[in-house]
Amino acid sequence: MPHPATMFLLLTIVVVIISWICDIYGLSVHLPQSGEEIRVQNLLNADGVRWMVENVIKNFTGFAPLGLAVIAIFGIGLAQHSGFLDACIRKGVKHRKYENRRVIALVIILGLLSNLIGDAGYIILLPIAATMFRSVRLNPVAGIVTAYVSVACGYSANLLLTVIDPMLSITTERAAISYHCWEMGVGPMCNYYFFFVSTIVIGLVIYYVTCRWLLPDVKENMVETPFVDYKPLSRKERRAFYLALVLGIIYFGLICIATFSPIGFLRGIDGGMLYSPFIMNILLILSVGIAIMGIGYGFSSGRYRNDQDVMDGLISPIRLLGVYFVIAFFASQLYACFSYSHLDKYLAINFASLLTSLSAGPFVTLLLFILITAIINLVLTSATGKWSFMAIIFIPYFAQMGVSPDIAQCAFRIGDSATNAITPFLFYMPLVLTYMQEYNKKVTYGTLLRYTWRYSIFILIVWMVLFALWYLIGLPFGR
Repeated sequence: MPHPATMFLLLTIVVVIISWICDIYGLSVHLPQSGEEIRVQNLLNADGVRWMVENVIKNFTGFAPLGLAVIAIFGIGLAQHSGFLDACIRKGVKHRKYENRRVIALVIILGLLSNLIGDAGYIILLPIAATMFRSVRLNPVAGIVTAYVSVACGYSANLLLTVIDPMLSITTERAAISYHCWEMGVGPMCNYYFFFVSTIVIGLVIYYVTCRWLLPDVKENMVETPFVDYKPLSRKERRAFYLALVLGIIYFGLICIATFSPIGFLRGIDGGMLYSPFIMNILLILSVGIAIMGIGYGFSSGRYRNDQDVMDGLISPIRLLGVYFVIAFFASQLYACFSYSHLDKYLAINFASLLTSLSAGPFVTLLLFILITAIINLVLTSATGKWSFMAIIFIPYFAQMGVSPDIAQCAFRIGDSATNAITPFLFYMPLVLTYMQEYNKKVTYGTLLRYTWRYSIFILIVWMVLFALWYLIGLPFGR
């Protein structure tokens, strides 16, 4: 496989050529919401070329994960440069017999629970997981892959309600009301019971695949990173560590007061949390908190003496950001061209229409729906974007079979999560490859695919089996 930046450039060229071919044959689809005809747009005609030239810079600067990644990497880089992250590792590592397994399990749990605060897990957890694996003599690339799969493939699973739950349930309820196909309401907790249990099941699957295949495969084919012998903290370092924790507690305590107290200026204008400044800027809040703890540790431990040292800490991740900028530039052009050409909508709507044309019972159709969603997710990764038009197609379709909207939504979320780790169209793929290249310059998308395909297959199969058993027994999916 070529370098990640080259791969995204080649994929962009492929999308441009396919859009030209589709335009020759006049391929189009009709949006289920409005019946509007969406024709595949040619990127090689005058309008397409003009659009590409005029929007190169806009595509890059408007790339959704770009600003988030920069903010998070500044915070993580400062905490790393000050020695705070190393202090956390040294404080946590006990050098006992089963320490490896404990670290692997902890990374998986954090990855599965990270979607509680949106996409922060992709940006913050991956470099921390690499350091955690390295601390117990495991390859840091394996740590990145384990954390990535836990965040991506377990995106729907959680022990608590996440940001995505109310977003999807609102779309589901609107589709059911619009087509008068279901009288009962659909709330954010309509899938809670199922995904609570799924968190445990998917966590065990990821742990098994990691120990059975990933670690031996990485050890055999990946260049080993030199082991860092983490010594116990000195008295001065322990004092600095606890001071940093106190600063973190104070900071996040103030954030909680600003969010949940009567003051509540971090809540939404209507007093809700769904689109509040707290939820929409959670990554910035976390990054600032990590940076504050890093600065506190740096000054208390003697590593930092003035503001110039702090600036050096902020500058330290620039090399990593340079690699990310190059990859993200070409990736942003691919995603923008793919969206402009309407190839994503064309493929997704046609796959959905294929399923609705089949004649099968509700149980078989639900399983096929999961598979179709998993395939669609390879080219259209936004959960809310897919469900916005798929709900209008499938909520009435399944209602005619006697399947409630909450079950249809649950099936959608399984397919939407299982293949996240293997699609090159995931917005955070450039960042994942950048983190991996920090430890091995030869890492490509092919390397990542080699390590992740088993996770997607196993998780999809096990999740479908769990769904089938849950559905056949008649257990409630939520409330």
